[in-house]
Amino acid sequence: MKPMSTDPRILSLAAEVAKSPEQNVPVILLKLKEIINNTPLGSSELKKVKQDIYCYDLIQYCLLVLNQDCSRIQGGWTTISQLTQILSHCCVGLEPGEDAEEFYNELLPSAAENFLILGRQLQTCFINAAKGEEKDELLHFFQIVTDSLFWLLGGHVQLIQNVLQSDHFLHLLQTDNVQIGSTVMTMVQNILQINSGDLLRIEGKILHSILDEVIFKLLSTPSPVLRSTATKLLLLMAESHQEILILLRLSACYKGLRNLLNKQEPGTEFRQELKQLIGLLSPKVYQEVEEQKLHQAACLIQAYWKGFQTRKRLKKLPSAVITLQRSFRSKRTKILLKLNRQKEEEDHKLQLQLQRQRAMRLSRELRLSMLEIVHPGQVEKHNRELEEKSALIIQKHWRGYRERKNFRQQRPSLTEYKAAVTLQRATLKFLAKCHKKKKLFAPWQGIRELTDARRVELKQQVDDYVRRHPCSQMSDVTSKELHSQAQERLQHYFMGRALEDRAQHHREALVAQISTNIEQLMKAPSLKEAEEKEPELFLSRSRPVAAKAKQAHLTTLKHIQAPWWKKLGEEAGDETEVPKDELSVELGTLFIGGTKPP
Repeated sequence: MKPMSTDPRILSLAAEVAKSPEQNVPVILLKLKEIINNTPLGSSELKKVKQDIYCYDLIQYCLLVLNQDCSRIQGGWTTISQLTQILSHCCVGLEPGEDAEEFYNELLPSAAENFLILGRQLQTCFINAAKGEEKDELLHFFQIVTDSLFWLLGGHVQLIQNVLQSDHFLHLLQTDNVQIGSTVMTMVQNILQINSGDLLRIEGKILHSILDEVIFKLLSTPSPVLRSTATKLLLLMAESHQEILILLRLSACYKGLRNLLNKQEPGTEFRQELKQLIGLLSPKVYQEVEEQKLHQAACLIQAYWKGFQTRKRLKKLPSAVITLQRSFRSKRTKILLKLNRQKEEEDHKLQLQLQRQRAMRLSRELRLSMLEIVHPGQVEKHNRELEEKSALIIQKHWRGYRERKNFRQQRPSLTEYKAAVTLQRATLKFLAKCHKKKKLFAPWQGIRELTDARRVELKQQVDDYVRRHPCSQMSDVTSKELHSQAQERLQHYFMGRALEDRAQHHREALVAQISTNIEQLMKAPSLKEAEEKEPELFLSRSRPVAAKAKQAHLTTLKHIQAPWWKKLGEEAGDETEVPKDELSVELGTLFIGGTKPP
């Protein structure tokens, strides 16, 4: 997948590489150096340029060019050295993204191996070269390649172990040439300064080979430059790792190394380093190293013991964590339940308040509507009934509150009473058990027989009681008369009870009928909204009531139709007599319910 907003220079360069023949590709790739140099160092733009170069496989093209024969490449070692610089600069600081595994596991090791191979090729050409100018040029190219390799290892430290274990690196280190050897050892010294831990991760055989070659150059090379570089490198290795120092002091391969170093004639350039190295190999320093080794062993044992204790605690940690999680979750659940309960209570209170307001509003509206419907004479009665109901409700709530308050006050005494009853019950049970046990274990005493004197005394008490309470005697005729009177009274009671029940049922029916009529009157619409059929619903089923209502109606009409001089001495409540003929005529057309026609 191509990145978005790619640099147009890289796009044109990638297109040119794809279209050009194979022999022109190395020269075209040299244009990457100009692109990288023109981009600010350490900026996000430089990272984007490197990602674009890797995305369009220009780094892979550089690797392919480095694998080719130098004689077939246009520009020779000049082009190759510049391509190594471009490759190292492009690989350092690159973020491959999705292809990270391929980049770190294949491309980077391949690039480091190619740099070492190029170094060996330059080493061979340098040794075989005859002219001095050619040697200087090849040495310059060799330094460029080693610098590119060092730059690559500085950006990707994981490649140091691969480089130190490579056979090409050992061949470069074992050269007899002073300039090549010093350059390689300087590179190794710089690499160890970056990360010296990888030196102990390599195989023991390879480590011995590196030490042998460095010591050989130190003891047998006449060149002071090479001896100085070897001394510094060996001193750095011994100071960085105590294992290497112990190996130089105790190993049979390096027996007598200190004496040989003492016989060396140090130059002015590395006199101080040589003295430090000889001091490290002295017995006193060795004793300190041994003590330090014992100290490290003690620290290692402590570390293992502490690790065992820590792992033991960690095994118990899940149960503790589970307990903490359980307690935390239960506490959180309780808090959430409490909050939800409070919210529900608040919502419930709000709903109750709204219901009360709504009920109060409806009751007031109903009261107003009832006041509009009810006759003015019934308003006072209605208000009195409402007041009585309200008073009853208030009394009911007050009595309930008073009784609950009294019950709360009496609860301690009630609890004490119950406790006392429980104690008394337990005590009585215990005493009964004790008494029962005493009876069980007591000797049996037979029934006491009555004496003659006791019998006479009891007989006298019975005779006295009979004499004081004589029985009443009644004849058969009297008892029959009394029975007949009781039967007549009972019959009279049952007959009167039936009449009373019938009258009670009649009264209840009348009350229900009156209540129904009142309810219809209260729910009746006003005169403006009344229809033709609605007055028929209010016709009375009682003939006297209907006659009285008709008479009042005719009286009101006649009073309204009378001239004004007839109304001078009358009051508003006076009634006018209506002729019976008019009343009978009018009543003939009136429906009177509850009666049968004659």
